[in-house]
Amino acid sequence: MPVNYVTPAPDQLHPVPGVRLGVTQAGIRKKNRKDLTLIALDEGATVAGVFTKNRFCAAPVTLCREHLAQRSDMRALVINTGIANAGTGEPGMQAALDTCTGVANTLGIDAHQVLPFSTGVILELLPSDRVIAALGACKADLRADGWHNAAHGIMTTDTVAKAASRRVVIGANAGEKFVTITGISKGAGMIRPNMATMLGFIATDAGIATPLLQALVKDAADASFNCITVDGDTSTNDSFIVIASGKSGLQIDSESAQEWPALRNAIISVASELAQAIIRDGEGATKFITVAVDGGKTREECRKVGYAIGHSPLVKTAFFASDPNLGRIQAAIGYAGIDDLDVGKTRIWLDDVLVSEHGGRAASYQEADGARIMKQAEITVRVDLGRGVEKATIWTCDLSYDYVKINADYRS
Repeated sequence: MPVNYVTPAPDQLHPVPGVRLGVTQAGIRKKNRKDLTLIALDEGATVAGVFTKNRFCAAPVTLCREHLAQRSDMRALVINTGIANAGTGEPGMQAALDTCTGVANTLGIDAHQVLPFSTGVILELLPSDRVIAALGACKADLRADGWHNAAHGIMTTDTVAKAASRRVVIGANAGEKFVTITGISKGAGMIRPNMATMLGFIATDAGIATPLLQALVKDAADASFNCITVDGDTSTNDSFIVIASGKSGLQIDSESAQEWPALRNAIISVASELAQAIIRDGEGATKFITVAVDGGKTREECRKVGYAIGHSPLVKTAFFASDPNLGRIQAAIGYAGIDDLDVGKTRIWLDDVLVSEHGGRAASYQEADGARIMKQAEITVRVDLGRGVEKATIWTCDLSYDYVKINADYRS
């Protein structure tokens, strides 16, 4: 069960004018499950994305990068679950190309205007014939209020669909514009994004120039999906896309635009909600853990410490057991890679309980206090490095028996 997360109801996910979604069952790997999603974009939309840095990146990732480099007028996204089409060489690339051609023929657009995405088992070839055969059903299902179905259609080991939506007022007085932002994501395991998320898609009806949108998608990824870890594994298929349809009448072409900070913050807020939903639904997770590190010389060293704590199997299993074996957190900080760290200046808290200071156990710390907090479903670990003013936050979860069971049985 996810930690304090419930999928928004269909009527809580606002349609984004200029974006339609359709979902069907293609039988890609398993029967009787939604596994193919088509997203159609009206003319004039801008699209930007960031992708995994895993060198064994999947064929659709390679193709997305190529298409975005070649054209600025994307018209469709196609997403399949069940098979990742990663580690499949030239046949995998051909399957991704065939899928794009199939979408192009179905919608009457160019194949280079299609972005393909896959998620599922690695080292298995995508059956593009099944995908292509099901595209007609996806097209027939296209509708503006299809976000809820699409959130379900991109799931793999997720136990719940993940979505978020906002309607915000941008501007003031006579210049006010109502803007919609809606997004979906998937992911529960193989989670340590090294750019973005497993799969994440956000759309807004604001108009955003392509260069500005590309900068935004990187910033949004850094503030959200690049701050999460379930198991420290970076997927071969990680992709995060932001779509700006321009249908609201608000058009932003420069960072100096008065409306830009509010729109940027709203999109990043949606991305953060989607990223945290992935951790709340981490494979086998029973606890949602925030690791807040401050007092660093650089943000990057704070992130190193946060990830060292968030990745540690010993820390994560202690949280699962509600065991305040908190020396494991000290150890993780110590091996995070800050060679000149003065451990005598570091301090560690569990929520508001000071656990460690001056390089050792805090004089005021009582293990009963630690045990009380460790039993909570949501816990904050705060670390002060005592060496600067920079900070970073990482979101993670515990490591349970069920994580092993899920991944041991993943292909069955």
